[in-house]
Amino acid sequence: MPAVVNSLVLPYFVTNSEAKLRSRVRVQSLGSGRESKILSSDSIPVKGASIEEKEKKGDLVDGFVRKIEKSDEGLIDGGNGRLKYTSVEKKRVKDVISNDLEVLWDDGYGTKTVRDYLEGAKEIIRPDGGPPRWFCPVECGQPLKDSPILLFFPGMDGVGLGLTLHHKALGKVFEVRCLHIPVYDRTPFEGLVKFVEKTVRLEHASSPNKPIYLVGDSFGGCLALAVAARNPEIDLVLILANPATSFNRSQLQPLFPLLEALPDELHNAVPYLLSFVMGNPVKMAMVNIESKLPPGLQIEQLSNNLTAMLPSLSGLADIIPKDTLLWKLKLLKSAAAYANSRLHSVKAEVLVLSSGKDQMLPSGDESQRLKSSLKNCTVRHFKENGHTILLEDGVNLLTIIKGTSKYRRSRRLDFVSNYVPPSMSEFERGFEKIGLLQTASSAAMFSTLDDGNIVRGLGGVPNEGPVLLVGYHMLLGLELSSLVEAFLREKNIMVRGMAHPMLFTRLELSSTEFSITDWMKVMGAVPVTATNIYKLLSTNSHVLLYPGGVREAFHYRGEEYKLIWPKQQEFIRMAARFGATIVPFGAVGEDDIAELVLDYNDLMKIPVVNGYVRDATSKSIKIRDENQGEVANQAFYIPGLLPKVPGRFYFLFGKPIETKGKGEILEDREKANQLYLHVKSEVESCLAYLLKKREDDPYRSIIDRTVYRALRSPSNEVPAFDP
Repeated sequence: MPAVVNSLVLPYFVTNSEAKLRSRVRVQSLGSGRESKILSSDSIPVKGASIEEKEKKGDLVDGFVRKIEKSDEGLIDGGNGRLKYTSVEKKRVKDVISNDLEVLWDDGYGTKTVRDYLEGAKEIIRPDGGPPRWFCPVECGQPLKDSPILLFFPGMDGVGLGLTLHHKALGKVFEVRCLHIPVYDRTPFEGLVKFVEKTVRLEHASSPNKPIYLVGDSFGGCLALAVAARNPEIDLVLILANPATSFNRSQLQPLFPLLEALPDELHNAVPYLLSFVMGNPVKMAMVNIESKLPPGLQIEQLSNNLTAMLPSLSGLADIIPKDTLLWKLKLLKSAAAYANSRLHSVKAEVLVLSSGKDQMLPSGDESQRLKSSLKNCTVRHFKENGHTILLEDGVNLLTIIKGTSKYRRSRRLDFVSNYVPPSMSEFERGFEKIGLLQTASSAAMFSTLDDGNIVRGLGGVPNEGPVLLVGYHMLLGLELSSLVEAFLREKNIMVRGMAHPMLFTRLELSSTEFSITDWMKVMGAVPVTATNIYKLLSTNSHVLLYPGGVREAFHYRGEEYKLIWPKQQEFIRMAARFGATIVPFGAVGEDDIAELVLDYNDLMKIPVVNGYVRDATSKSIKIRDENQGEVANQAFYIPGLLPKVPGRFYFLFGKPIETKGKGEILEDREKANQLYLHVKSEVESCLAYLLKKREDDPYRSIIDRTVYRALRSPSNEVPAFDP
């Protein structure tokens, strides 16, 4: 039978206080075997009445529709499940689909919690006798142009609201659809597979060059793997959150037979118990708590959140009544068996998110098994999270997708056109991870105006691109975070740093946690290739380039602040082709943070250790040949450092060098090389200036800066020397 849109699905096609209704929605159901009828707004029943009737009565579901604004011109499709009127405002509705997101955009992370999930579930689970169907969460809003589709498969609950915390963020870069399996639906696993498979094939036929994202939570992970195994020719990207493929090894297996014998009057307590087993209540309650708050306020807010969440847990008994729970356990068993028997057929790109405190499944061990069983599998482990990882703090799904280089809009990953700039929450959380270094180094920024005057801040760096920032690479690239953070904070500019390709290879480190290298990708790192530099400059970007590369970042003792650059220019003619402005810069302070006591030469004299260094170096990707000189010797090693009482980082951006109108550089190699040597000389001058002037900084010591912060100003306003 065709599925009729009623109170089960409608709220998630309707916005809240600022939103409007749309006249047409598309819902696909399993029962009809085809798309459901398109219904107009005055014919869609809600609790037995049409929208128009409910609007007159004013009793639409509170929390989903708080205000209805009427229009004589009707309704339009706003995209991705959003409903909009055409004449709410005086101006005409125009195409609002954009190609790009603004830097530091609002991704909504932290504004929704597990309580919103539970409250939403109360409305969406009301029985209607209908089959499984898709719905589009209204919070997802309008996606970017040419965004791929993302299909979400729920866990045992079947509600389809498992991405509640992530709807707004994902809706910007995906066309999001969520699968809802009604409480009393008894469709077998193979039936669900065929239903999803039909949608996947239709979407692939519609957009054959776009990937299709399948996000599976627990049980949904089995469903995603099953569909992928049956459709190896389709470009799929699977994201599996604690997949239930390890269900036969669940820690709770001995307890499952007892559930069937449990008296009905005692079943209401089971969902409460399962809620604490399946998730980490503390992590759930911490989602909307700012980490910058004082510990006392954090504890107080955590206590309030836990207290407010407990009453909502009563709804779990309605989400998973006894008969449904027993059915879902049988469904889980068949799903795990089905998916495991077909792992060898999965050709899709797979990202597994596993929890270290999953009390329901051995997710940590299972992630490693899947990694070894699947052809293209990446794992990210979250040791403090529980089974319901997508409803807990510390896991922003879009951030993880971006950090693992899984987001793309076509068959091939393009680090330039597919890049999604960091949101405000990513900016705050990302730099919080390296907050200790930021606080300890307290970078002082200086720049040079066109007239040659040096000023505090980044006022001398052009706001309009293309701009090529060329400078000195500190030991281990310690200066990177301070530089990127300063441009975002002061100029709202995303600097795209050119990084060694090793950062983007599929070689996994011993640790599978979301690491600093993943955050570097989120913050704009790009593999250093001529093609990527070309693309970035052609899009008027601010590009960060270190000609010294790995050799300079892993320099030896006595080579501090020495430029180790190629013999011949590599970037001058590329900059001139696009009329880019070259800004040379210097950065000093590594010797104020730590002393290099063991370098490459020292480590190569130590047995066993030298073997690891040779192995790491031999596996690295070579980006230069020996003709480029010493810079081609890229040895990867972990230097021995002796920490110091922290000093300070200093940056000086030199006078901008224009290449616009200098077309002769493209033809004359000699002139290009002269400009290259000039840029190199300017970088050396910046370094010499900073090394001299830092001696005059009264706040070079962390002790002096700490006293200043305590008495006068925030950390980012500590003064330095007068330029």
